Amino acid sequence: MTAFGDDAIEAARRIFAGPVGFLKSAPALEHLPDAVVPEVAFAGRSNVGKSSLLNALTNRNGLARTSNTPGRTQELNFFDMGDPLAFRLVDMPGYGFAKAPRDVVRTWRFLINDFLRGRDVLKRALVLVDARHGLKDVDREVMDMLDKAAVSYRLVLTKADKIKPTDLDRVIGETRAEARQRPAAHPDILATSSETGLGIAALRAAVIEAIG
Repeated sequence: MTAFGDDAIEAARRIFAGPVGFLKSAPALEHLPDAVVPEVAFAGRSNVGKSSLLNALTNRNGLARTSNTPGRTQELNFFDMGDPLAFRLVDMPGYGFAKAPRDVVRTWRFLINDFLRGRDVLKRALVLVDARHGLKDVDREVMDMLDKAAVSYRLVLTKADKIKPTDLDRVIGETRAEARQRPAAHPDILATSSETGLGIAALRAAVIEAIG
C-alpha cells in the first residue's frame, strides 16, 4: 500500500472539493475533446465499480452514472476538474463483458486501445480490479497492451470492503507481485471501497501525483 503524507492528502482533498463537471461523452476518437490538460483514465472490467469510485473520488453522488447492468458504459466520458481547468478524469468503457454482442465488444476494444495508445496528455491509466476476484486474464490483456504502448498505469483494487482483511492482504500481495513484473506498472497497489471510503483519500493523492 502507498503511504501519502498528510500534506499530499490534504492538497488532493482540496483539489477534488473544487469545481467538477461532466464535459462530454465520446463514442469514437473523432469526438474526443481537445487535448489541452493532463488526463487520468479509469479502466476496468465491466461492473468493477468505475462509476461508483469516480463518484466517491469527487464526493458527488451523481457525477458518473452507475448501473447494475455490466457493460452499460459504452463511451469515453470526460470530466473537467478545477476552475480554471486543471486536469480531466476519463471514465472508460468496461471490458470483458462476455454477453455483449461481438461487434460491440470489438468496437469497445478498438476505442480503448486507440485512445490509450494515442492520447499524448494521458498521464496515467488506473486499472481497476475487483478485490474479490483479483487479476483476470482480461485484465492482463489490457496490462500487456499498456506495457507495449509504454502507458504508465497503476492497479487499484475496488470493493475491498467485501472481503475479509486477511483475504484482502493476500490479494494485495498477489497483485503487487504481478505489477512489479510489468515495465509500465506502478509497483504500489491501492485498495479502495466506494461504500466505506477506504483508500479514497490516497487515490485522490495518487491522481494528483500522476498529473504532477
